[in-house]
Amino acid sequence: MKRATSLRPSLNYAVTALILSAFSLFVPFSHAAPDSDALTFWATSNENSMEAINHSHWQSLLDKYVIHNHPSGINRFSYAEVSDNDNDNLKLYLKQMQQLNPRNFNHAEQKAYWINIYNALTVTIILENYPVESITKLGESFFSFGPWDDKVAEIEGQKLSLNDIEHRILRPLFHDNRIHYAVNCASLSCPNLLPTAFTADNTDSLLEQAAHQYVNHRRGVSFENSELKVSSIYHWYKDDFGGTDQTLIAHLISYADPPLAKQLTNYAGSIDHHYNWALNKP
Repeated sequence: MKRATSLRPSLNYAVTALILSAFSLFVPFSHAAPDSDALTFWATSNENSMEAINHSHWQSLLDKYVIHNHPSGINRFSYAEVSDNDNDNLKLYLKQMQQLNPRNFNHAEQKAYWINIYNALTVTIILENYPVESITKLGESFFSFGPWDDKVAEIEGQKLSLNDIEHRILRPLFHDNRIHYAVNCASLSCPNLLPTAFTADNTDSLLEQAAHQYVNHRRGVSFENSELKVSSIYHWYKDDFGGTDQTLIAHLISYADPPLAKQLTNYAGSIDHHYNWALNKP
């Protein structure tokens, strides 16, 4: 009996290790593009509305804590420096946003609203768990690969996750692949968290800026030993960029600076992809 008892911890460890090992095989697939079935509840808008949503609390936080001149070319967020007062202001901003009914605003206001609330929620999740080395370490479920399926907001009685906002509202309702350059996952390989809050007036120009920055940074597009390597974003969401290598390359060319555009134009090989999930801290 003593022998059997003494073996039990080893057996439990072995079983746990086996489960975790099996799970690890699926982690790369767990961040494959989620279904983009629209939440039709959010499909209506009031195009007669000229009312603007106030994102000043969010802008104030971006002004203080986004490092947009980092030598790496990747914007960083100074999570460790956020004061208690600014943390409270961020929570106030999210509370105010969740008290709004975005369906009462026009389509352009809604687009900026959903992008800002996604990014503000992501920053809040990191702050609530800081210090953390990667957002992928978070999530309510034992098997979570990140917090994207956790319900983190409630608007008009609808409980929403980050995945709901990105894949069931922004992608299917706005039909703009530049959304991928706007929502930030708090990771080094993600497109930059911009230092400017989105508004109805600046969303298009900010999306163009973000797309250009990302495509022309090596974490977005690079050539290694003559092989094209792109961000895994273009792999996960390939359908949003036309669904083929040719349509993806055409998209990249449209934002590439001339030297990179020339390389892409003449490229006919395979396309590799990569992603660095380390936290976008200084």
